Amino acid sequence: MRFVKTMGLNSLRTKVMLAYVAGAVLSIVLMVLATVLIASSQGDILSGKAVAERTEDLAEKLRFNDKGIPFGLDNTNGTGDLEDESWQHESLKNETAYRVLDASGRVALSSPAGEEFWPRSGAASRLTPGRFEFEHAGVAMRGTTQLVEHDGVTWFLQFAASTRFLQLIYGDFALPFAGVGIILFSLILLVVFGACGYVTLKYTLRPLRDISDSAAAISPHSLHARLQTNAVPTEIKPLVDSFNRVLERLEQGYRVQQEFLATAAHELKTPLALIRGQIELGIDEASREVLLQDVSHMGRQVQQLLHLAEASELQNYEFTSVDAGNLICEVVNYLERLANQQGVRLQAIVGSRPTLLRADRGALFTLLKNLLENAIQHSRAGGVVQIRVESNLISVQDQGAGVAPEDLPKLFMRFWRGAHRRDLGAGLGLSICRQIATMHGWDLQAKRGEPGMIFDVSINSTGTSH
Repeated sequence: MRFVKTMGLNSLRTKVMLAYVAGAVLSIVLMVLATVLIASSQGDILSGKAVAERTEDLAEKLRFNDKGIPFGLDNTNGTGDLEDESWQHESLKNETAYRVLDASGRVALSSPAGEEFWPRSGAASRLTPGRFEFEHAGVAMRGTTQLVEHDGVTWFLQFAASTRFLQLIYGDFALPFAGVGIILFSLILLVVFGACGYVTLKYTLRPLRDISDSAAAISPHSLHARLQTNAVPTEIKPLVDSFNRVLERLEQGYRVQQEFLATAAHELKTPLALIRGQIELGIDEASREVLLQDVSHMGRQVQQLLHLAEASELQNYEFTSVDAGNLICEVVNYLERLANQQGVRLQAIVGSRPTLLRADRGALFTLLKNLLENAIQHSRAGGVVQIRVESNLISVQDQGAGVAPEDLPKLFMRFWRGAHRRDLGAGLGLSICRQIATMHGWDLQAKRGEPGMIFDVSINSTGTSH
């Protein structure tokens, strides 16, 4: 059950739907809070605005006679249809009223409430455009004065409504209708939009299910297959492209592994066949020496195969701070006898200051030993093999015949051996060196030295310290 819950929470569809529901609920809560806030403020903002808007509406409907005197309100709604609003002011004499005054303050037109509705002093008597408040029969009133220009004459239209009437409008009519609207909107938001979101996600995520099925069908026998990105959403396409590139690298590595196994089997098959033939023919003293050489050659091949396998696994490395100068001196001392046998002189150029590298000491020893051993075996008699270390470079140079330019790319291929080699190696030494360098994040390259060959190990700045 715990696993099922985890899968549900990790579902993209579930997360999107939860985010949608959370957003919808938050929107509804905010609307309700806004409505409650407006209601709790007794409609101060909206009531004042409503009075001002009603005053502007009356000013537009104000009618004048031939002498330019206001005598009533337009009783049409702008389309020619009658719309008598006088009943509102007649039936609500103590709640709403309007009047029109001239510049001297004389009343030219008033609603049925009469002059008793309006105060004798205060803001309502000053004929100043804007809002004002007063009391009538112990009830608070809100009013607005609006300027009306007609034939060059300025008139002042005033409209007022009681706060209890405005509260009745908002509390008993506007707010209930707003509540019904919020409920309907919430249902539409949650049900209709939720259903649309669910269906959209269902069809949007269908290509991901197809890709998942395609990826699950890939096996070592079908590494050439690639995931299709035609119907994949734009946001997911980079992930699918990255997975396809991983498949390409995996296919390449699998192909190299198969070629490596086939070549290794071939390399071991020949000496095994020779040993079998010698045993079947009978072993004499001369044959015994040949068999021992073949066994020694096979042992060297197997040992190099093991080194290559170990060098390919990062968990086999233990990185520490290594003094490259001291390690080079150890490698030179180790190969001194081989160099003397070949008539080659070893020369190490190490700075006076320690060159500290972040490396696996044993792997670095193997890398340097293989490079020097390869240089010794390909140098001419009486030549010099030089190894030099700097802050970000280790270089090995011999004075041999070198290799042809077209053979340079083959130097690090497994089991490749040059035409002029003098040793009986398996052709894996340089491959092991490059693998070790790669696992350290370094770069191993070969170039012609004129004479001989130069092997440079370029060390990244992140892998060195002084």
